[in-house]
Amino acid sequence: MKKTPNRISLAEAARRTGALMRHGDPVPGAAAEQPRLEDITECLFFSPGDGRIWLNDQRMVLMHSRSLGTLRRELIDALGLDRARGLLTRAGYASGARDAQLVRERWPDAELVPTFLAGTRLHALEGVVRVVPVAFEIDPDRGHYFGEFLWEHSMEDDEHIHAYGLGTEPACWMQTGYATGYVTGLMGQLVIFREVECRTTGSAQCRVIGRTADAWGDVSDDLRHLQTHDFPGHALVPTPPTAVLGSGALGGDADEPMVGVSSAFKAACHMLHRVAPTKAAVLFTGESGVGKEMFANMLHRISPRREQPFVAVNCAAVPETLIESELFGVERGAFTGASVARAGRFERAAGGTLFLDEIGTLSLTSQGKLLRALQQGEIERVGGTRTLKLDVRVIAATNVDLRAAVKAGQFREDLLYRLDVYPIHLPPLRERREDIPLLMSHFLQYYSRLHGRPVAGYAPRAVKMLLGYAFPGNIRELQNMVERGVISTEAGGVIDLPHLLRREQLDAGVLLSLSRTGVLRQAEPEAVAPPPAGTTPLLDRLAEPGEPGVRPAEIEQQLIAEAIERAKGNLSAAARLLGITRAKLAYRLQQAGQRPAAGSRQAAGSSAATSGRR
Repeated sequence: MKKTPNRISLAEAARRTGALMRHGDPVPGAAAEQPRLEDITECLFFSPGDGRIWLNDQRMVLMHSRSLGTLRRELIDALGLDRARGLLTRAGYASGARDAQLVRERWPDAELVPTFLAGTRLHALEGVVRVVPVAFEIDPDRGHYFGEFLWEHSMEDDEHIHAYGLGTEPACWMQTGYATGYVTGLMGQLVIFREVECRTTGSAQCRVIGRTADAWGDVSDDLRHLQTHDFPGHALVPTPPTAVLGSGALGGDADEPMVGVSSAFKAACHMLHRVAPTKAAVLFTGESGVGKEMFANMLHRISPRREQPFVAVNCAAVPETLIESELFGVERGAFTGASVARAGRFERAAGGTLFLDEIGTLSLTSQGKLLRALQQGEIERVGGTRTLKLDVRVIAATNVDLRAAVKAGQFREDLLYRLDVYPIHLPPLRERREDIPLLMSHFLQYYSRLHGRPVAGYAPRAVKMLLGYAFPGNIRELQNMVERGVISTEAGGVIDLPHLLRREQLDAGVLLSLSRTGVLRQAEPEAVAPPPAGTTPLLDRLAEPGEPGVRPAEIEQQLIAEAIERAKGNLSAAARLLGITRAKLAYRLQQAGQRPAAGSRQAAGSSAATSGRR
């Protein structure tokens, strides 16, 4: 096999991963790059004084595997094998996605191969399984991933065999979910792992294979265990090429799948299923672009009203003078220009669902008329005298705080109580980052087919930027960026940073580099800008007369000491002042041989971490 910087052979994978996991000794060449096993181990801190364990800045739990086995058995006995498998697979996916986030943020400049192989070391460090690579290929330029691994000492196998003995189906569900979540979280494309051999079925060892979803072909059975509910059209990959494509992931199209596996997404799905069979009014809240109309549409599709109309109206898009006739209809001759009678949105939604988006933009007058319709269950057309009794389920959505609007006198409190029977909050995309790789994969394939432009995948630096970006425009912004990338890149190529960012975001002569916060702008190396007028260069201010030069290590130690003193010994607060993680601060303290003030939280954690590494 011809080697490239983004591709690794079987022998090289075994050399890099196996040697590091067995011995922890540096391996010459690229394998010595971070994150090595010792680098990952240094992120683990024990703080028994306050009852917490940290892996970098993520809290961990040390638990008996037999206790997890008992929980696993009760889940299987209570829910059945299939539902229990889904729960455990999704839990593993969430763990893998979080570890991928840890590696991205802790080692933002690491090379591609060590970054991917770090997941095998993390899984071993966490006491779940020892991973041995058999074959490993990654080529982002072609959107290609292939990995084959052996799993030794699988905790899941031990507990499943203890509870049920040997069976006919693989049982390493959490581990499969973890591998899927970790690699998907780094690849920016959905990568599915399948366990092809398992000790639970009588094999000598467990063997797994990972490929991108499109390389596998039919992944419906794999995705079934990653989905919280079996929604109509709910999938983690786009509809087949022969299907009719929807108008977009936020447009509420009946054919558009809902994409997500994060805990926030799953919580919203659970609430959706609970309220769907009822007649209760539902209020969706959340920032613009989080998918409120899609959730409203799905609520209708899984309710008993699914065969009746779903009518949506954006209250902000209708002028105040027309909102009454738009909602309730108009009789002929009611005003100049009303030459024919026209049914309003309430009538058109009779027997079905009426979705009122951006409800907070209605005037107080319109709010009063809407309240009467909701209270009485009846309406009158503008200019009419007949009262129409209607059975309509009303779903509303807003991106503003309606309770704050009530206090400001901008929204009726009685209308709020009428709408807010069953609130469902949809968090912003930055709070459900596990969903970003799936959305990236979905939009990539969706717009590739829609525009007839085959695209292989994303460049590594584009993946890093998207996974670290704050997305103020939420899913809609991600959707637009990917569509822009599909259109901008060459057919068969990969989406890179210039394809995602608008032209006005790229200043002339600017070099783009990445940190854990996303995109950084740097001047050309040869064009060093002079300091602003009236300021003294930092180098001149720090240099002391008669000294050979500035000592960066001393400056860092002084900054750390001052931050800890200002935070009164609280290392987490001190780390925030310095703009680094708590684990990084603890590591630098240990490297410098410093001890925090007595009573600080690091005192126990640092010594425990040090003893654990000896």
